[in-house]
Amino acid sequence: MQYKHLQVRDDGDVVVVQILGTRVAGVMEIEELGQELYQLIDEGRHTKLVLDFSSVGYLSSAMFGKLLRLNGKVKACGGMLRLCGICPTILEVFHVCKLDTIFDIRHDEADALPRF
Repeated sequence: MQYKHLQVRDDGDVVVVQILGTRVAGVMEIEELGQELYQLIDEGRHTKLVLDFSSVGYLSSAMFGKLLRLNGKVKACGGMLRLCGICPTILEVFHVCKLDTIFDIRHDEADALPRF
């Protein structure tokens, strides 16, 4: 499947998803990105996901809602979602909003993969 906002690859039974682009800000972009992420779960039944933000320098607050919904979908399938590669400014938002207590956040992909 082709994605506009994601680069997806399998690493064993884990799906590694790289967010493309440096800014996730536009309403349409966030909606499309959310739909692509949800499709990974709905159509592929992937239950182990690593979502890599290493190229993202700005993340709109609207995207946090999409991530919360994605996390719920993954957990409903009995799976696990890990986030990694989050820049310090975005990571600070996760901390301030207490989202770091909801999401499993790792430094990078190498740290996220072996923990499944």
